[in-house]
Amino acid sequence: MPLYEHVMIARQDLSNAQAEGLVEHFSTVLADNGGTVVDSEYWGVKTMAYKINKNRKGHYAFLRTDAPSAAVQEMERLARLHDDVMRVLTVKVDAHEEGPSIQMQKRDERDSRRERR
Repeated sequence: MPLYEHVMIARQDLSNAQAEGLVEHFSTVLADNGGTVVDSEYWGVKTMAYKINKNRKGHYAFLRTDAPSAAVQEMERLARLHDDVMRVLTVKVDAHEEGPSIQMQKRDERDSRRERR
């Protein structure tokens, strides 16, 4: 099956648990349609470069999936219809990278710098 990476942005007024619940919800949508979620990461609340639906910040989540295109299309369709999801970006990749994403590596570097001080 093809490999995909998805980044979702949810509204800023959700709690962290609700934002992570959205990731689980869309993971089950993929699983119900024959796909699997290889890895998922919650990146937290981040400031966006421009406003989306009058929001300056959003909850970011990252998914690595192995799913047929029909499952991905259904997940994207449901995400567009969901009120809490502002944007979804899906990219087809040749292979998933091992380990944490670049965003999580940056967070780990910042945390390690704070500990050294």
